[in-house]
Amino acid sequence: MITVKKLLHTRMRVNDMERTLAFYRDLLGLEVVEQKVSPRGSHLAFLAVPHSEELIELCSFPASGPVHVPEDLIHLAFEVENLDDTIQELERRHIPITDGPTRTSSGSRFIFIDAPDGYEIELIERPPGVTTA
Repeated sequence: MITVKKLLHTRMRVNDMERTLAFYRDLLGLEVVEQKVSPRGSHLAFLAVPHSEELIELCSFPASGPVHVPEDLIHLAFEVENLDDTIQELERRHIPITDGPTRTSSGSRFIFIDAPDGYEIELIERPPGVTTA
């Protein structure tokens, strides 16, 4: 058996790197920690998430064709401080909520929005002491 030490990053292909970076950086507050071009010509950007060690790697490689994200293929979940404030900010920026708000049996509340290429983003507010949705 292979022993995995930790998750380093998750890679997602995107169509428009600048539009996608603006979404994650300017809306969600993620930090762009590195941008580079790979030896084969992929444009890469690594994003840091507050209070997390794992990175999100965005990859734009137009030569492989456009990105088509099937519904429910993957989603990223981010914890937010206050879901009501988050909803107000999304409304102010004209970003539609695609599902929710929903309350779980643990008392967490969540909504979904879509990133530029159709990746689902879940925004979760957890009550004190709750560590899962």
